[in-house]
Amino acid sequence: MDRVKIYLLLACLFSWTISVVRSEDPYWYFTWKVTYGIASPLGVPQQVILINDQFPGPNINSTSNNNIVVNVFNNLDEPLLFHWSGVQQRKNSWQDGLPGTNCPIQPGANFTYKFQVKDQIGSYFYYPSLGLHRAAGGFGGLRINSRLLIPVPYPDPEDDYTVLIGDWFTKSHATLKKFLDGGRSLGRPEGVLINGQNAKGDGSDKPLFEMKEGKTYKYRVCNVGLKDTLNFRIQDHPMLLVEMEGSHTVQNIYDSLDVHVGMCFSVLVTADKKPRDYYMVASTRFSKTLITGKGIIRYSNGKGPASPEIPAAPIGWAWSLNQFKSFRWNLTASAARPNPQGSYHYGQINITRTIKLVNSVSRGSGKLLYGLNGVSHVDPETPIKLAEYFEIPDKVFKYNVISDNPSSVATTLTVQPNVLNITYRTFVEIVFENHEKSIQSYHLCGYSFFFVAIEPGLWTPEKRKSYNMLDTVSRNTVQVFPKSWAAILLTFDNAGVWNLRSEIAENRYLGQQLYISVLSPERSIRDEFNIPNNCLLCGAVKDLPKPPPYA
Repeated sequence: MDRVKIYLLLACLFSWTISVVRSEDPYWYFTWKVTYGIASPLGVPQQVILINDQFPGPNINSTSNNNIVVNVFNNLDEPLLFHWSGVQQRKNSWQDGLPGTNCPIQPGANFTYKFQVKDQIGSYFYYPSLGLHRAAGGFGGLRINSRLLIPVPYPDPEDDYTVLIGDWFTKSHATLKKFLDGGRSLGRPEGVLINGQNAKGDGSDKPLFEMKEGKTYKYRVCNVGLKDTLNFRIQDHPMLLVEMEGSHTVQNIYDSLDVHVGMCFSVLVTADKKPRDYYMVASTRFSKTLITGKGIIRYSNGKGPASPEIPAAPIGWAWSLNQFKSFRWNLTASAARPNPQGSYHYGQINITRTIKLVNSVSRGSGKLLYGLNGVSHVDPETPIKLAEYFEIPDKVFKYNVISDNPSSVATTLTVQPNVLNITYRTFVEIVFENHEKSIQSYHLCGYSFFFVAIEPGLWTPEKRKSYNMLDTVSRNTVQVFPKSWAAILLTFDNAGVWNLRSEIAENRYLGQQLYISVLSPERSIRDEFNIPNNCLLCGAVKDLPKPPPYA
């Protein structure tokens, strides 16, 4: 081959390499130093978890299909994991950051998470997932913006703000954990925080957010608390709901929104009132004691403090149920991919399996336990995902130890790993039946589901006639009101091991959760990514050779 042909060949190869590199989706790199610190969010000095000296932690701002790389340095005195709540982790439960999927990051060590926010938009948050770490902070906002070529069904806002609301305890996470280990409940929180603060209302408060008169702003509101549903509202400012956990919604106007634990909403707010300060308010719902947190929004040209007369919260859960029924999926809006969301006609797919999950609580022998279908889940020393991948599940857990259709509410709970095996790409109905007097909130990792119904009483197959089979919102968290049931539908098309849990912290910690194994029969990289090279190994797999990678 002569020199000219060689040059041409090299030029073509170089051009091809550049085009491949340029076609890859962007990467965003973060380095987190996780430490303890002292803060006084309710006026009482207490230990909190900081990320890069921040409480709450820094926001992760990304766009659909971006690759996120987070290098976590654990400078705590105990193991640590981070979970990316609501991020679907397509084919990649390796990065989910839960004790059923990952070995913990030991004190003094670091670990790098790498995941892609594939074909997804919306408002989410992250948090430390072991024990009761979330009670100490370590949480932050995680937003996924739409790509420029995908139209959004509202004009670009002047600015985009993250609002993290949650109940708050002044006792340390270690003390709260001892309460639960000793058979006690968490009790009532001491306050409610908005972005780690609670305005005093004495004129000394700095604004959390600023708005220019006449402009419209987007507020992403997430409940990152431990147990309480919170009602969120902004003084004198109605809110236009536009997005909910990754789905564009029909744009209704609300004076307030009930935000259940683990849920996120995005609203548009226009600064069209008298220029001065206004309170944003979050107050507890469905509890005997009303606890309220406040934060200040300031007009940039405003003069004067916020009025002390804050809008009242609604009363009763029937109001909240009616609000849920007003939420609808925007079927004319584009999704993360350039195809209409409404093209997925979930109401025309045959259900292949129905799983009814009944929550219960046991207080026998001075031990407080929560469970699903008679089993109180406990995390084994070897993460379920690793035991399955290394093909030693029988040494760690058993599949399907619970019935799909329990005949009664369990009064005695068995303590063991609770793992369901669900066939890949089947369309499944899950019914949550709540016999307790308290509200429940459940989250499913790795998926969005269709939240088709919620009603008082007990579920029967006849209740399917009341399902919304057209435009219910696709989301990842579901509330279940006292003495009520809720139903969701979804296709289990994301291979991996995924957590379904109560978002009520003490319920989850004391066993009200399970893991769902969705195995691809072909064991192909087309369906699930290979184990990461930096995957931490522990328990029974610590010294085992890694199985051959998927082809």
